[in-house]
Amino acid sequence: MNIDTALKEAMSIGGAVGAALVDYESGMSLGTNGGGDWLNLEIAAAGNTEVVRSKLRVMSVLALNDNIEDFLITLHRQYHLIRLLDAVKSKTSLFLYLVLERELANLALARHHLKRIESSLQI
Repeated sequence: MNIDTALKEAMSIGGAVGAALVDYESGMSLGTNGGGDWLNLEIAAAGNTEVVRSKLRVMSVLALNDNIEDFLITLHRQYHLIRLLDAVKSKTSLFLYLVLERELANLALARHHLKRIESSLQI
C-alpha cells in the first residue's frame, strides 16, 4: 500500500482526527491526512520527532537490545499514537503518527490497525 492509501486507512480508524507518516531523522512529513485549524499535523509531526529521538538516545545509553513498537501519549481528550516502522525491514527512520479523539476511539483496535497498516506500507 502506498503512503496516501496508508494514511486514508489510518483515518478510517474510529475516532481518528489526523494521521501522518514522518521521518524522525529530518522531522519532515512524507504525507498527512486530516488535522485542521486546531491540529497542525506538520508541526505536531515535527515536534514528535523529538520524542522518538529522545527515547532512542536513552535506549542507546542504557544499551537496551530491543526495538520500540509504539508510543502512546494520552491527553484529556485525545490519544496520540506514534508507531515506528520496522527499521530492519524497511531500512527507514519513519513513524506513523495518529491522533484520536479519546471519547470515540478504541485504543486497542487503533494500535492493531496501525500495526496492520505498517506491515502493508510500501515506501
